[in-house]
Amino acid sequence: MPNQEKLSPAQTHKLYVKKFGGTSVGSIERIEVLAEQIAAAHRAGIRQVIVLSAMAGETNRLIALGGQIDPHGNAREMDMLISTGEQISIALMAMALQKRGVKAVSLTGDQVQIHTNSQFGRASIERVDTDYLESLLASDIIPVVAGFQGRNPHGDVTTLGRGGSDTTAVALAVALSADECQIYTDVCGVFTTDPNLEPAARRLSCISFTTMYEMARLGAKVLHPDSVAYAERFKVPLRVLSSFESGEGTLICVDEACHISGNVVGIAVSRDLAMVSFEDADKSTEPLGKLFQQLSVLGVETDLLSKTQTDSSSVSFTVSEAWLEQVLLELDGLSQTVNLGSVFYERDLVRISLVASGSLAKTDVAAKVFDVLGKLGIHVKLISTSEIKLALVIPQKYLQMAVCALHHAFGLNEL
Repeated sequence: MPNQEKLSPAQTHKLYVKKFGGTSVGSIERIEVLAEQIAAAHRAGIRQVIVLSAMAGETNRLIALGGQIDPHGNAREMDMLISTGEQISIALMAMALQKRGVKAVSLTGDQVQIHTNSQFGRASIERVDTDYLESLLASDIIPVVAGFQGRNPHGDVTTLGRGGSDTTAVALAVALSADECQIYTDVCGVFTTDPNLEPAARRLSCISFTTMYEMARLGAKVLHPDSVAYAERFKVPLRVLSSFESGEGTLICVDEACHISGNVVGIAVSRDLAMVSFEDADKSTEPLGKLFQQLSVLGVETDLLSKTQTDSSSVSFTVSEAWLEQVLLELDGLSQTVNLGSVFYERDLVRISLVASGSLAKTDVAAKVFDVLGKLGIHVKLISTSEIKLALVIPQKYLQMAVCALHHAFGLNEL
C-alpha cells in the first residue's frame, strides 16, 4: 500500500488483512490503482487477505430496487439482494490482480465459511473456518473476500449491517492470527473531530480501543463500532489508513499509553436528530417500559433519556429524525391507555459527544462546556455522561460553531 512501498526485511512474510471501503473501489480506475498497490506489496513478500465493500452507492441502489418491489420486503430476500454488491467488487479486483500476473481468487462469505446467526440484516459472526483461506495463502494466492456477509446454519446468505465489512476484516484477522488488520478509507486516519467541521482537527497517531469504540458509537464514521469491539476482545492490532495517500494512519491500541488518562481526545457528532418530550401524569415507569419495549421491537434506537419528576413526570429522549413519525405513532397508541399529557417534539438537532481517554472529570468538563456554549448563546437541550464521555444535544444550526469552540477550548488542535 502507499505506506508500504519501502518494506524492511522484518515486514516481509507478515500477514495483513486489508479492507477497502466503497469509495476506495468506487470506479474501475480506483480498482486498477489499488490492484497495482496490492500487487506491489505481494511481490515484496507481504501476505495479504483483501476484504472489499460494494462500490460506492451500490448497496443503496440495491436497497432502492428492493423497495420498488416491496418497501417492507422479506429480510432473507433483502440480504440475498444486497449481498450481490460485494460480489461485483471482489470479482473485478481478482481480475485486476490476475491481469498483473498475481494469483488471486474472489470469495463470497459463504465460500470463505463465515458462519453467522440468522438475524437477517444485522447478523453476528459466530466463527470463521480458515482451512480454505490458509491453503490459498500457502499456494501464494491472494483471497479477495466479500465483506459484510456470511451464511447462517441453514446455508442462507446473511448480512452484518451497514459498515459490516470492517467486522468481516477483523474477524478474518482474528481467525488467521494476522499481524495487523488494516482498514483503508478515504481519510488518512482517526481525527480529533470531523475535519469538514473543524479544519484544525488533528490526526491521532494512536487511540485506545475503548475511546475508539465510543467515538464510533457516537457518530465517528471511520470505523464500525462492532469491528472495534471485536478487535478489542481478541487484541487484534487495528490500523486506519487512507487508500488515496501515504501515511502511517492511526493505530487503535490495547492500552492508554498514547494519551494522558482523563483528557478529552475527540469530539464525535451525530446529525439529524429529533427530541420527543411528554408528561406522564400517572408518574409511573410502566408507560416508559411499554414504549421502549415496542420501539426496541421495531428496531428504533433512542438515546439521552431524561426523566424529571415534580407534580407530574416529564420524559425527554432523542431519536433519529427518520424514526420520528413512528415514535409519534407509538405514543399516540399509548395515550389511549395511559395519561401522557401533551406530547412535544423538536427537529433539526445534533448530538455532540466529548470522548476521553480514561475516566472523565465530569464536573470540570461540564463546567467548561456550559461556559463555552453559554458565551456563544447556544442552549443545551439534553446532556448525558458516562465514565469516558459527555454528550449534549443542541440545535443543528449551531453545530460547526459549537464543535470549533469546544475543539479549541479542550486543546484538541494542539494534540
